[in-house]
Amino acid sequence: MIVPAGVVVPRIRGIVVHEAVLPVRGAVRLAGVHCAPAARCAVDLARTVRRMDAMPLLDLCLRVGACRPEELLTEVMRHARLRGVCQARQLVRLADPRSECRQESQLRLLLIDGGLPAPEPQLWVRDRNGIPLYRLDLGYRTRRVGVEYDGRTHLDRDRLRRDRSRMNWLAANGWRLRYFTDVDLYQQPQQILATITPLLHP
Repeated sequence: MIVPAGVVVPRIRGIVVHEAVLPVRGAVRLAGVHCAPAARCAVDLARTVRRMDAMPLLDLCLRVGACRPEELLTEVMRHARLRGVCQARQLVRLADPRSECRQESQLRLLLIDGGLPAPEPQLWVRDRNGIPLYRLDLGYRTRRVGVEYDGRTHLDRDRLRRDRSRMNWLAANGWRLRYFTDVDLYQQPQQILATITPLLHP
């Protein structure tokens, strides 16, 4: 929501008010309320929140079509010399609409920040006839290394059966997959890097 300078905003539970020195261009109306465009909101957040929180947000903006990559690049240029702009500039260049959940975005960023090449999100593995057979959360095609985040949905019995069949086929066809959970991502991220690095740099 855009509020004119000098106007006092009443305290509303769950709402945090921030002041901005950069004027908002191209305000849009949502439900009758003047709001900053999606690219402006995304870059503002990318400057001010933690990297691991900003990356999923930028990926999501691109995924749902709230803004385009060139809009983010144009917007971040307007934030030159503002606090956090270096982080925003780095993350905007890494934003990828293929990430399908918060944890996939965070896992991708963890690997990049750990000095590894950027993995390909939602990498399709094809059979000998070139037909797409299985899709990996993240992967390194030339090394045949896959990186998977297992959330709660993987506890379903039917899903578990499909996963096992998939794992066996991939292993038989030269793919090395490594699986991680929320404990790995949020409590022992260095273990993820220690697991993936030798697969890429033997």
